[in-house]
Amino acid sequence: MNEKRRIGYTCAYTPLALIHAAGFSPYRILPDVDCADRAGQVLHDNLCPHVKRVLDRAMAGSVPELAGAVFMNSCDAMRRLADAWAAVRRDVPAALVDLPVVVNDRTVSFFRDELERCAGILQSWGGVIMSDASIAEGVGTHNRIAERLERLRALAREGRLPGGFPALQEAYNLASTAPPEEAIARLDHIESSALAAPSGDGIPVFVFGNVLPEPEAFTLFEDAGARVVGEDLCTGSRLFARIDAAGPDPLRAIASSLLGRTACARTFDAEHPGGLAETVVTRAREFGARAVIAYTAKFCDPYIARMPAVRDALRTEGIPFLALEGDCTLRSIGQHRTRLEAFIEMMR
Repeated sequence: MNEKRRIGYTCAYTPLALIHAAGFSPYRILPDVDCADRAGQVLHDNLCPHVKRVLDRAMAGSVPELAGAVFMNSCDAMRRLADAWAAVRRDVPAALVDLPVVVNDRTVSFFRDELERCAGILQSWGGVIMSDASIAEGVGTHNRIAERLERLRALAREGRLPGGFPALQEAYNLASTAPPEEAIARLDHIESSALAAPSGDGIPVFVFGNVLPEPEAFTLFEDAGARVVGEDLCTGSRLFARIDAAGPDPLRAIASSLLGRTACARTFDAEHPGGLAETVVTRAREFGARAVIAYTAKFCDPYIARMPAVRDALRTEGIPFLALEGDCTLRSIGQHRTRLEAFIEMMR
């Protein structure tokens, strides 16, 4: 069977179901590959390192052959990435999909229309005309992957997944880059190796933030004496939330599901500005975490703006909090070892 052509993407809000429905295989361009720093030729140095490392990969040719790339206009840095991609990778067409900052009936309708426009672009790239049936099939493919990862998350929380959360992150990376049929088969194989009895110890912590695809980061947490019991990351559970596409308009249902999943810091509710802080507290309590670690990319203005409220909310609840920043390299992760060890030691 011929391998499906790939569509590159970089954001957890990307409509993966539509990429499946158009006959493509989604391929997340992760910033976890060492490439020469060339993005500075076209982007400012003080810009999101996630964006710059994705562009480094594009300029170095370290991504597989792509039929196109779908970028979400989730923040100014991602918008700049779409602009830069058009300049340095003219051989790979790109689509920029606008993503609402707030969530209500009007913005769901707007996003639904953006998804329709995206579907039209995907059809032009692949020549496959989408129908409600093919979109439903694409949603089904996405949900099959999501369901398997949900089971692996449960095993990791119970201490029954060999390799723990580092292995879970490897599974996320696999699911976001491999063809769907291959990903499903390999996820099933991982699940079949579940342990009969729990293993592991350490201080239970909840991790949230944006980009942290390196399994080595979770190994570092564990080596410092932490036991990750839950995460909310755009390179983890946030990307693979289930989609509910029931109803007469599947595109609107997909839009509602994507906007309704656990929001990252770039989504804002003017009537409830402390929403992110409350969500972090709720999730930490839900997972029985004794501490919370935030890991975000440098220069991420949405998270920089929200972090004081998160810190205050956790302090009120008596939950220790550690905020870390990185540049999407293992070098920057390793530099946090001493801070992590001291943070965990305080709770022993």
